[in-house]
Amino acid sequence: MAFNSHRDFFEKLEKEGELACVKKEVDWDGEAGAIGRKTYENQGPAILFEKIKDYPEGYKISNGTTGTWNRVALSMEMAKHAPVREIYKEYETRVDVTIPPRILKKSQAPCKENIMLGDEVNLYEFPMPMIHQGDGGRYAGTWDVVINKDPETGWTNWGMYRFMIHTKNWLTGWPQTTSQFAFIMNKSYLPYNKPMPVAIVLGADPLSHVIATAGIKPYENEADHVGGLRREAVELVKCETSDLMVPAHAEIVIEGECMPDRIAPDGPFGEYPGYRSGTMCAGVAVKVKAITYRTKPIVTMIALGTPPDDSSIAASLTAAVAMKKGLLRHGVPITDVYVPPEGVTHLIVIGVTKGGIETTRKVLDYFTLRRIMTNKHIVVDADVDVFNMAEVLHCFATRCHPGRGILYEWYEGRSNSLTPFYSPEERRKLKGCSVAFDSTWPPEWEKEIVPVKSSFKTIYSKEMIDKVNSNWDSYGIKL
Repeated sequence: MAFNSHRDFFEKLEKEGELACVKKEVDWDGEAGAIGRKTYENQGPAILFEKIKDYPEGYKISNGTTGTWNRVALSMEMAKHAPVREIYKEYETRVDVTIPPRILKKSQAPCKENIMLGDEVNLYEFPMPMIHQGDGGRYAGTWDVVINKDPETGWTNWGMYRFMIHTKNWLTGWPQTTSQFAFIMNKSYLPYNKPMPVAIVLGADPLSHVIATAGIKPYENEADHVGGLRREAVELVKCETSDLMVPAHAEIVIEGECMPDRIAPDGPFGEYPGYRSGTMCAGVAVKVKAITYRTKPIVTMIALGTPPDDSSIAASLTAAVAMKKGLLRHGVPITDVYVPPEGVTHLIVIGVTKGGIETTRKVLDYFTLRRIMTNKHIVVDADVDVFNMAEVLHCFATRCHPGRGILYEWYEGRSNSLTPFYSPEERRKLKGCSVAFDSTWPPEWEKEIVPVKSSFKTIYSKEMIDKVNSNWDSYGIKL
């Protein structure tokens, strides 16, 4: 049975030894973030901070809900130690299934246990953390689900974007101009000078957050795909101040309007590529009209930074599967696609059945022509396990010709401005560059001149491999 809520999943994590409950008082101002960051960098457990300085008993902060592959597997009701390849395969199978959400009455929804409206609204009533020293402010939205809607078609978009507290009833955020959030706002609200209803959800079920990071096609509702991933409908409830539908079991729902005629300073912030993102800049301004929340609410946080963390793990899964499907449609003979979490979606490994420069050019064309903001792509032969970075690195080092095997393409107006190596001018113009490394054997080479890979799987006969495998236990060697 799927997990309906953040709390349900934390019960499972505790049983599996994947949760640390911190009972010592922790300061929301930097300390919780620092603990979370150190835990990520040592691949530690999810954390539940149970006592927060300046806040009532029962108000909590969580960090790292799906910050390891073990926890992603558990969120999908798989075996805790399922291999990454199996997690990818299971996600790929489920995400194409759509199950419409089930709508609850407000009286049935735990997120409606407490309601702040109008002048009662006060974001500072919740232990929103100052995550990194040097951040521009306290962030309410890091591990969130941000919901907006196209009024013309009814398409409801779920995404994940950062939102910083500006005052007790104003937030400022920074959804990238290439996001679906920005697409809807620029198409259906700004031209008409209309405020756009928005809901920022903290502490939904884990797979709702994972899908919020995914590249679901425009005009497809993420809530339907959450149902497929969960294998049962997600339960939603209507907001108090708009017709947006939000996860009914969420910890906190912040309802507001993104104003067409207001901006407010946002950032800097220690972002997902693992660097502080620039300086304070003009962000979209959200007037908060209501906050609904569970009794003794849990603020969800991810102390973003160098991978792995929830962001890099989730993006590894959701981006790779979307890219694999897109590359197949583009005519690339794909075996597998892997997005290593350590590469924070800036590095993609693509396995192909037939390599060469033409195939590598097709790969680069797909990423540059389709506004996909990745920048480094390693194309490898089918004998290379794309999920094994030791094999990938060896292949890249020995098969990529530095004179003939590197292709690149510049573009403008659609790069990822959070990419650390872009100059300030390139970020301003959204000017970017993508490169593809052909790490495959040239298809025109005769079989006799292709070097034989000296590995257990390739340099020994099948008879020898079978003999060693069948006798392995008798050798007394533990792997």
